[in-house]
Amino acid sequence: MMYEYFDDIVKGITEKINQDPDGINARRKYVLQISKLGRKLYSENEKVAWCGVTAPFDLLSSMGVTPCFIEFVGAMLSSTQMAGDFIEEAEDSGFATDSCAYHRAVMGAVIKNVMPEPDFIIGTSSPCTAGLSIVENFAKQYKKDFFVLNVPQNYTKEAVKFLTAQIEEMVSFVEAHTKIPLSKEKLGIALEYFNDSTKLIKDIYDLAKTKPSPVDNNFLKDFSTVIPLIMATQQGVDVCQAFKDELNHRIKTHQHTESKEKIRLMWIQNRIQYPFPINSMLDDLGAEIVVDELNDVTWELMDPDNPFESIAKRIISIPYSLSSFERIKHMQKLAKSYQIDGAINPCHWGCRQGTGIRGLISKGLKEIDIPVLNLEIDCVDSRNLAKGQIETRIEAFIEMLT
Repeated sequence: MMYEYFDDIVKGITEKINQDPDGINARRKYVLQISKLGRKLYSENEKVAWCGVTAPFDLLSSMGVTPCFIEFVGAMLSSTQMAGDFIEEAEDSGFATDSCAYHRAVMGAVIKNVMPEPDFIIGTSSPCTAGLSIVENFAKQYKKDFFVLNVPQNYTKEAVKFLTAQIEEMVSFVEAHTKIPLSKEKLGIALEYFNDSTKLIKDIYDLAKTKPSPVDNNFLKDFSTVIPLIMATQQGVDVCQAFKDELNHRIKTHQHTESKEKIRLMWIQNRIQYPFPINSMLDDLGAEIVVDELNDVTWELMDPDNPFESIAKRIISIPYSLSSFERIKHMQKLAKSYQIDGAINPCHWGCRQGTGIRGLISKGLKEIDIPVLNLEIDCVDSRNLAKGQIETRIEAFIEMLT
């Protein structure tokens, strides 16, 4: 079912691109490559590793493994409105209704044999312990070996050294399962692609800071979370180049000055995955999401001579890996550099990391005079959506900011 789903998307988008090969549509090219990845995950010819969100996808890809974080599938199921059945399956099997719906959706897919069986599993302690628990559950369900990267919550020399050693152990773990040794040449090429993507992404985020912004409410949706899956490939570089080119085109042709932008917003953590007209609603209210919480390059370029240490530094630098205090400091920095007027925090039901610190986030942004709208909403499970209430609160918030 899921292979056919991704295959249909690939065929449909490829046909549209072939009809207009010179067209400017970065989002379409991005969805094409992500769908190709999804198709690979469901192919029987790939070595597959299900991972935590902050796993080193570049390193795994260079070792001939197709890696992906499990929440990716949860989001896909939600976007196609198929998540409900799988969530109910997980709940009927004993998974708590107050746990994260990303994980319940994927666990239900596992129980129904809709998820591709992995060759092994790489868990990460960041961004959340729930994510670590669910991949551990996967390992038990599939009877597969399970490796955990314990990511420190502080950026120190000792922390980098600690994680670097674990990454070296992970390489040995992967080699034992693929029977193929790590190729320094292939890793070097992957890191070159990653660095090229990083430079382009930095340019993309800098262009998004333009006032009015050339990004609309959908343009960079989930980009920062998903793009690491392909950054270490030529396809990833091409996608990043397409985003940069489109933003430059919008600015050059003055499309951005035609925007209805009156209010600039930051979106905290996850976007809403199922069909919900929040983007068009914000457009009508003159509000644009110009930055998501992870839309920032927090890492240095990868050093091919010290690849494991470079990867460790990058993983620790991601705001989700750091303490709540450091994460909020990062939000404050983004708020200032993007000149935002307010922030929306979808307090995703069951997410201890997002919902649990909403008071601290509101307090931290209030310190720099940025109001926060905390929305009690499940970003994956639409069964209990209070649509009218959410719309009323958004309207009131934007009106307050105007």
